[in-house]
Amino acid sequence: MTASRTTSERLRVGVIGGGAIAQVAHLPALKKRRTVEVQAICDIDLPKARALADRFGVPDALDDIEDVLRIPGLQAVVICSPNHLHESHILAALSANVHILVEKPLAMSAASVQRIMRAAEKRDRVLMVGMNHRYRPDVQIVRSFVQSGELGRVESVRGSWHVFRPSRNVLGWRQRRDQAGGGAMLDLGLSILDLGLWLGGTPAPVRVSASLDVAGRERAVEQSGSAFVVCENGMSLFVDVTWHHLGEGERFGVGVRGSKGSAAINPLTVWKELHGMPVDVSPTGSVSRENAFTASYRAEWAHFEAAIAGEAKVASLNEHLVLHRIIDAVYKSAEDGRDVAL
Repeated sequence: MTASRTTSERLRVGVIGGGAIAQVAHLPALKKRRTVEVQAICDIDLPKARALADRFGVPDALDDIEDVLRIPGLQAVVICSPNHLHESHILAALSANVHILVEKPLAMSAASVQRIMRAAEKRDRVLMVGMNHRYRPDVQIVRSFVQSGELGRVESVRGSWHVFRPSRNVLGWRQRRDQAGGGAMLDLGLSILDLGLWLGGTPAPVRVSASLDVAGRERAVEQSGSAFVVCENGMSLFVDVTWHHLGEGERFGVGVRGSKGSAAINPLTVWKELHGMPVDVSPTGSVSRENAFTASYRAEWAHFEAAIAGEAKVASLNEHLVLHRIIDAVYKSAEDGRDVAL
């Protein structure tokens, strides 16, 4: 891809959506990046956008993405709007010929992903989905062990993400299926599924079985759920998520079982078989003291900038099409009470 700026120029960015992920992840990360200049914050709640612009030293606050896209010299946007707006905001940004970093999920369904892919093919712009967990330092270390072959063939990946969100007001639009597209499985499970497939070498999924917390159908979206995915190479992937974790703090973890060893994150551990015995070969001192969440967004932005400069490639959108086909199958499996073939 042709570079759109010289190394001495700052990337001119618009932030679309002023919700939690913009406030706690993207805006703090961008404030520290000397290579980026945030031009505007856009949110349907204009007073909130203005407050955020003042807080982070951003020149403009707007309530319409079209106004952002008309800013002279704008080169990129980061889309942090509610899920149901991702497709329309991506298409608008592509039409304006700017680069795009979009928060996960890319879209509400596999069909929506396909529409986005067709539009993206017509534009020579970077469209990157913010799968920030790939950029965690501990995840990067586990991936290096997998890619070097030290763990052998990946046979299974298991992951869980348990959080406690007691208030419907805190969840807001995430409680409404028409705006969120799904509940805890889409919100939390998508990241675990992505990590599982990515760490496992992106094998093709062939079968999905799932159970979701939809008792009584009184809830708009599921609060908890589990899913089991079998891939064509025999690798399996198990995911368990909840918004109603009753325990000490948030729990997030992923474990990889290979034919020659195992690894896990949070905490980072790596075991291999040496001389017929299991040995702890976990790296020491290799993980930064920087918070993994903060580090992941810093590295994600560095990758996005490098892709715009033509110095790196982003993940294929087809990976996200596969992810959303799995998610669609998860919901169908839970509704029908049976396995779903992909």
